[in-house]
Amino acid sequence: MKAAEDAGSTLADLPLETLQAIDPRIDGRVYAVLTVDASVASRRSYGGTAPEQVRAQIVEARAALDKETAR
Repeated sequence: MKAAEDAGSTLADLPLETLQAIDPRIDGRVYAVLTVDASVASRRSYGGTAPEQVRAQIVEARAALDKETAR
Protein backbone atom coordinates (compact mmCIF):
# COMPACT_ATOMS: atom_id res chain seq x y z
CA MET A 1 0.00 0.00 0.00
CA LYS A 2 1.26 3.42 -0.91
CA ALA A 3 0.80 4.87 2.59
CA ALA A 4 3.10 2.25 4.09
CA GLU A 5 5.59 2.66 1.27
CA ASP A 6 5.62 6.44 1.71
CA ALA A 7 6.12 6.02 5.47
CA GLY A 8 8.88 3.47 4.93
CA SER A 9 7.02 0.95 7.07
CA THR A 10 4.82 -2.10 6.89
CA LEU A 11 1.03 -2.02 6.88
CA ALA A 12 1.02 -3.37 10.42
CA ASP A 13 3.09 -0.39 11.56
CA LEU A 14 0.76 2.26 10.18
CA PRO A 15 -1.33 4.12 12.76
CA LEU A 16 -5.02 3.26 12.80
CA GLU A 17 -5.84 6.84 11.82
CA THR A 18 -3.85 6.47 8.59
CA LEU A 19 -5.71 3.28 7.70
CA GLN A 20 -9.06 4.86 8.56
CA ALA A 21 -8.27 7.79 6.27
CA ILE A 22 -8.22 5.25 3.45
CA ASP A 23 -11.41 3.52 4.60
CA PRO A 24 -13.28 4.60 7.71
CA ARG A 25 -14.70 1.08 8.19
CA ILE A 26 -11.24 -0.13 9.28
CA ASP A 27 -10.92 -0.68 13.00
CA GLY A 28 -8.30 -2.05 15.36
CA ARG A 29 -9.10 -5.65 14.40
CA VAL A 30 -7.19 -5.08 11.17
CA TYR A 31 -3.87 -5.51 12.97
CA ALA A 32 -4.67 -9.18 13.62
CA VAL A 33 -4.52 -9.85 9.88
CA LEU A 34 -1.70 -7.55 8.78
CA THR A 35 1.16 -9.82 9.80
CA VAL A 36 3.03 -12.27 7.60
CA ASP A 37 1.97 -15.17 9.83
CA ALA A 38 -1.69 -14.19 9.60
CA SER A 39 -1.47 -13.82 5.84
CA VAL A 40 0.13 -17.25 5.44
CA ALA A 41 -2.38 -18.86 7.80
CA SER A 42 -5.31 -17.40 5.89
CA ARG A 43 -4.44 -19.37 2.74
CA ARG A 44 -6.57 -22.37 3.68
CA SER A 45 -7.58 -23.58 0.23
CA TYR A 46 -6.23 -26.87 -1.11
CA GLY A 47 -2.50 -26.46 -1.63
CA GLY A 48 -2.46 -23.14 0.22
CA THR A 49 0.24 -21.95 2.59
CA ALA A 50 -1.73 -22.34 5.83
CA PRO A 51 0.21 -24.61 8.18
CA GLU A 52 -2.53 -27.25 8.19
CA GLN A 53 -2.55 -27.31 4.39
CA VAL A 54 1.23 -27.68 4.27
CA ARG A 55 1.08 -30.55 6.78
CA ALA A 56 -1.62 -32.26 4.71
CA GLN A 57 0.54 -31.96 1.58
CA ILE A 58 3.51 -33.43 3.45
CA VAL A 59 1.39 -36.42 4.51
CA GLU A 60 0.26 -36.94 0.90
CA ALA A 61 3.80 -36.60 -0.44
CA ARG A 62 5.18 -39.08 2.09
CA ALA A 63 2.43 -41.57 1.26
CA ALA A 64 3.16 -41.24 -2.45
CA LEU A 65 6.89 -41.64 -1.80
CA ASP A 66 6.30 -44.72 0.36
CA LYS A 67 4.11 -46.22 -2.35
CA GLU A 68 6.75 -45.51 -4.98
CA THR A 69 9.63 -46.96 -2.97
CA ALA A 70 7.58 -50.08 -2.12
CA ARG A 71 7.50 -51.08 -5.81
